[in-house]
Amino acid sequence: MNQIKKDEGRIEKWVLRRAFDDEEYPYLPKHILYRQKEQFSDGVGYSWIDGLKAHTARHVTDKMMSNASFIFPHNTPTTKEAYYYRMIFERFFPQNSARLTVPGGASVACSTAKAVEWDTAWKYNLDPSGRAALGVHLSAYDAETPLSNKPSKVIDGIPRMMAFPGVAIQS
Repeated sequence: MNQIKKDEGRIEKWVLRRAFDDEEYPYLPKHILYRQKEQFSDGVGYSWIDGLKAHTARHVTDKMMSNASFIFPHNTPTTKEAYYYRMIFERFFPQNSARLTVPGGASVACSTAKAVEWDTAWKYNLDPSGRAALGVHLSAYDAETPLSNKPSKVIDGIPRMMAFPGVAIQS
């Protein structure tokens, strides 16, 4: 029986992927089953995320941000993007009971504040889209490097998490 060993640097969701890895009756081709999980911005495109950030910057002023804690005392938005989303939310759900259902705190790739506590490296990259999370998605900032040119490491036919220079994957 296989045991999970954190120090082996297995790809995310390894147990789930392994459960669907049937040699006789495969559910998915291996290159699909074991491909790297992508962040939100990778699915919609980085230019879309950049455009969204530019749009929110035009609609949320510095003065609005300086008064954010008075306007939104519960889970105060800390970025213009978050402030903009909060304005939309409050317009459709103005009740306090709705407001209290939304978790607050730092977020990376739409994770919770608890997830950020799990890996201290995440607290330095609080991008809700997850772009460039832990160095995995640095190609978002480098137009010359297509994702297909990224090196991958395969052990026993199973892709492992990639490590980039200067990035430590913590277990």
